[in-house]
Amino acid sequence: MQRTLMRAMMAGLFGLAVFSQVAASAATAPKRVSVTGEIVDTWCYVTEIMYAVGTAHHQCAVWCAAGGIPVSILGDDGKVYVVLKLEGDATSVANPAILKIQTHKVTVNGDLFERDGVRYLFVTQVADDKGIVNLTHAENGIQPFGE
Repeated sequence: MQRTLMRAMMAGLFGLAVFSQVAASAATAPKRVSVTGEIVDTWCYVTEIMYAVGTAHHQCAVWCAAGGIPVSILGDDGKVYVVLKLEGDATSVANPAILKIQTHKVTVNGDLFERDGVRYLFVTQVADDKGIVNLTHAENGIQPFGE
């Protein structure tokens, strides 16, 4: 019984060591970046439930962010950056600062982490905020409720 228990413990410790090594090698060190693009509602953008950018989607995007849906930046480079933190705010879910810039075109500076093909951004500074410049409501109506 003791021998079996000892083998199980050794196997568990070995498995933990291997897992820790793989996890450590999979994580990437952050890279300082500057990203320009539109703050978007990640849920609607990824699922394509409705038109998810610009003025057509502004109010819905604010509601989703207030409800805890992560926001992203749809970069001018065509890549999506999931915003995990904004300018030192301790609130990562329903961050009041992110609600104020939802659907705005911004340039941000921050730390980029990439893992499994996903880009995560810790924004340290909103360097430029051009406001809402993507005027889509004339063509697409107001989402999700129409006029």
